[in-house]
Amino acid sequence: MRETPDDKRIYVLSQERPARAVVRLGVPLIAGMLIMVLYNLVDTYFIGLLRDDYQLAAVNLAYPVMMVCIAISNMVGTGSSSYIARCLGSNDMESANHTVTSGFVLTVLNGAVVTLVGMAFLPVIVGGLGAQENTFAYTEQYVRVLLLGSVCTMGNYTFGQLLRSEGSVTYSVVGMVLGTVANIALDPLFILVLGMGCRGAAIATILGNAAGMAASVAFYALGKTLLRPSLSYLLPTRRILREIFWVGVPATLETLLTSAAFVVNNNLAVSYGELTVAAMGVAQKILSLGNYVYQGFAAGVQPIMGYNYGARNYRRMLEVLRAGVLVVSGTELCIMAACGIFAPQLVAIFSDSGEVIQTGARVLRTLMCILPFVGAVSMSRMSFQAMGKPQYAFGITLVRQLVLYVPLLLLLNSAFGFGGMIWAQPITELVMMVASLWLLARTIRTEEVVGQGSNDDV
Repeated sequence: MRETPDDKRIYVLSQERPARAVVRLGVPLIAGMLIMVLYNLVDTYFIGLLRDDYQLAAVNLAYPVMMVCIAISNMVGTGSSSYIARCLGSNDMESANHTVTSGFVLTVLNGAVVTLVGMAFLPVIVGGLGAQENTFAYTEQYVRVLLLGSVCTMGNYTFGQLLRSEGSVTYSVVGMVLGTVANIALDPLFILVLGMGCRGAAIATILGNAAGMAASVAFYALGKTLLRPSLSYLLPTRRILREIFWVGVPATLETLLTSAAFVVNNNLAVSYGELTVAAMGVAQKILSLGNYVYQGFAAGVQPIMGYNYGARNYRRMLEVLRAGVLVVSGTELCIMAACGIFAPQLVAIFSDSGEVIQTGARVLRTLMCILPFVGAVSMSRMSFQAMGKPQYAFGITLVRQLVLYVPLLLLLNSAFGFGGMIWAQPITELVMMVASLWLLARTIRTEEVVGQGSNDDV
């Protein structure tokens, strides 16, 4: 059954002025994501109050496990969202509703598998993260809780993506905000009052994700959404599974590659001392303020690009791309300036160690140079995913992480030590911005020419 949805959310995707559409879908996501920054910053802040830099380092070492959970949730969320947006663009509501239901089912199954496999290999995972004598026990405590609550983490991220695919950005933000508020409220209770340290931080994080997931499910259950999960769609079709995994698996590999590069980075940093790892962790979490800004704009652009690709409106896609790059780059330049000016003061919020503050400020001032470039790279990747062309999105990540970043990381570390190592990412993002924008614009123009040729034949 096919029907044309009559909804103002569709108007934003199809007809709203490009710059305004980018802002309308991106800004609420950014607001929610900036609040989500508090997930990591609040954990770091309260653990910092313990004055134990080894626990601070352990939280940073454990972060790739969270990234793996997000990577797997992205497999379902990104793959489903891409297909949903294209179905809406072509007015295929039945397939869109069926795909939402499949997203719910796959998320629960994936969460159960991650918990079982992760717990079976827990000591091996902790050792592989780079934990050493002073940080091993703390890292294991944190990772154990993350694995046990992986369904909540995956559900929070995946269900939010499903809501955004239909233009229900506000509902997805509500889940983000509720989850973060719960985390903020529970952190001091578990970390300080109950004296659970970094284990308490992990418990608060999982419970926050559970609250966010519950909010997203509630919107679907109450009929507030454009699409409706249904028991009649409980078994996904072969076509839906193919579409989800065709886009979703490369998206997962992208995040896993990023996580692997993060592990390489941490293992190199450990050679300069465990307090250096703590300093880098603080700097990276502060920088996540800027990361969530570009991720919010990119996530806002994704359903617009997917919808218009499904509707074969290639001119609007190019207009949205131009508007998105201008908006995100301008915003990130402002954040870069703030990070540069107030770097020592920002790091000092989380640690009173002179070494951590000095190193953290140095790292922050270097890494902030990625901000004007990385937004365009992320927007290009998400646009390719929205178009159902994950091979290009994965290609960008493959070149970015394995061809440029990791080799540069090793080369600059060998040649210039820690000071050279931290410049690997800014150099990588500059090169990738130019390459990814060129590839995306060229692909859209090629699709437009092919589409015009098909219409002429008809």
